[in-house]
Amino acid sequence: MKRTMWRALLVSGLPVMMLMAGCEHHHRDVPVTTYHYDNLRTGWNDRERHLKPGNVASSRFGLLYPPVALDDQVDAQPLVIPDQKITAGPTPGRYDVAYVATEGNTVYAIDAATGNVLLSPNFGPPVPMPLGCNNNGPNVGINGTPVIDRESRTLYVMVYTLESGNPAYRLHALDLATLADRVPPVLVTASHVLSNGTTYSFNATYQRQRPALLLAFGNVYAGFGSFCDFAPDQSRGWLLGWNAGPLTPLAHNQLNDTQATSPDTFFLSAIWMSGFGIAADPVGNLYFVTGNSDFSGTTYDGVTNIQESIVKLSADLSSVVSLFTPFGQAGLDAGDLDFGSGGALLLPDQPGPTPHLAAAAGKAGDLYFVDRKSLGGYTPGGPDKVVGKVSIGSCWCGQTFFARHGHARVVSSGGSQVTIWKLQTSPSFAIASEASSAPLSTGQAPGFFTSVSSEGSNDAIVWAVSRPINNSPANVLLYAFDAQPAGGSTTLTQLYSGVAGNWPNTGGNANIVPVVADGKVFVASNQQLAVFGLH
Repeated sequence: MKRTMWRALLVSGLPVMMLMAGCEHHHRDVPVTTYHYDNLRTGWNDRERHLKPGNVASSRFGLLYPPVALDDQVDAQPLVIPDQKITAGPTPGRYDVAYVATEGNTVYAIDAATGNVLLSPNFGPPVPMPLGCNNNGPNVGINGTPVIDRESRTLYVMVYTLESGNPAYRLHALDLATLADRVPPVLVTASHVLSNGTTYSFNATYQRQRPALLLAFGNVYAGFGSFCDFAPDQSRGWLLGWNAGPLTPLAHNQLNDTQATSPDTFFLSAIWMSGFGIAADPVGNLYFVTGNSDFSGTTYDGVTNIQESIVKLSADLSSVVSLFTPFGQAGLDAGDLDFGSGGALLLPDQPGPTPHLAAAAGKAGDLYFVDRKSLGGYTPGGPDKVVGKVSIGSCWCGQTFFARHGHARVVSSGGSQVTIWKLQTSPSFAIASEASSAPLSTGQAPGFFTSVSSEGSNDAIVWAVSRPINNSPANVLLYAFDAQPAGGSTTLTQLYSGVAGNWPNTGGNANIVPVVADGKVFVASNQQLAVFGLH
C-alpha cells in the first residue's frame, strides 16, 4: 500500500481493515497500530483468515509457546506490525513484531512467531505508587497504550518517570526498527486560564495519563485524569496534543473543569475511561467521556465544568463542538458513578436518518447511543435527547462493533456477561439483545474488554479477557465465543477458555484488551505476554 494511502487511513479514523477490503493487499497480514484497531475504536479485525469457530473450539488452539517474561505489569494493549525490519539488537532481520509497553517503562519488540525478545530499551524509573494510589500496580510508568504511525515507522509512547526525584511525563517518538528516539522526547507541560482569570498549570505529580494515545489529523493526543481521585484539589481532566514528528505542542488544550472554586475543593472531571482510547471521526473531531467532579452535585454547567459527559472536541483542541450529559449527572457525581469509566465507540456510518452514531456506558450501567452530529446536550429533569438506551450492567469497560451480512452489532461487556446487540437504523432506530454469554469467571470492578475477529461477515468470534477473582491464584482468563447464536439460541456458544496470565494487583483493575492478528491472539498481563494460536 502506498504511504499516502496509509496516511489517509490513519487520519480518517475509519477502521483500516474495512477500508482496505478492496485494495490490492487485501490478503496481507493486518497491522494493529492503535488501541481497539482503529480511531473509531471499533475493536473489529474483519480480515482474520485463520481463526474460525471450528478450529478455535478444537484441541489445536492454545498457547503457542511459553509466555514471554516482561519486567512489570502491562496496562497497555499490545500493538502488532507484520514484516517489520529490526536493525538494532542482537538479531537484526524482518519479523512480525509485537510491541508491548510496561509500567516499568520498558518497550519490548517481540518476535510474534517465537516469543524471542528482539529489543527492550528502558526509558527511566517508573513512579512508585503515585500519591499512594494502588490502581495499576506498584509502579506507574507507561500506562496509556502507545500508537504507531506506520508511514513514518514511528511509535509514540508516553513515559511517566522520576527526574531529579520528581514525577514527569515525556512523550517519545521511537523508531520502529531500533526503538531509539527519533527526536528528543518532549516534557509534558500545559496551562489554562480558570474562570476567575488565574492560570492553572499542569502538574505531573497529580495527573495520570491513562487513556490510549490517539494519532489523528497529523497530531498525537493524550488524555489525563487522577490517581485514585486522590488530591482532587490539584487534579483536573486534560486533553493535550502535539504535532506528530517534531512533537511541538498544540496552541490550545482542553481543561474540563476551569472553575476556580468548588464547594468541597474537589475538581477532577477526569479523562480515564479504564484505559479506552480517545476516539476520532473522519472529519476532524475528537471524542472522550468524563468522570466525576465535586460530590456536592452542584458544579456542572456544561461550560466551565464538563463532568459525566460524552464530549466532542475540535481537532485543534480550541472548542467543545457538542456534548451529551445524562439528566441524572448530579446523582452520578454524588455517588462516584463515573460515566467516564468507559470510552466512546464511534460506529461506522449506518443507513437511515442518523448515520453517525456513538455509544458509551459507565458505572451506572446504561449504554447510550447518541447522534455524533449533535450529541444531545443536557436536559435537566430529562428525558435525555438520545437515539437509544439499553441497560448492560455496570461498566468499567468499552464496547466493540462488528457487522454481519450488512447488519450492525454492538458487543457490550458490562457486569460479567458478553451481550451482542443487533441494531436497526433504517427507517428508524431500534436495538435488541441478540444473545448473551454465560457469566464469565471474573472479579474486581464489573465489566471487562472485548474484541471481534472475522473474515468479512463470516466466522465472527468475540474475544474477552476476564478480570481476576480476588483470591489466589489471581489469574486472568481468555474467552472466545461464537458470535453467531446457534439455531436461534439466545446463549452464545463458548469456544474456548484458558488461563492467559496473572494479576496479583487485585486492587487495580486488569483492563486487558485481547488483540487478534494473523491467526494469533495476544494477551499482556502481569510481567508476561501470552500468545495463542493454532498448532
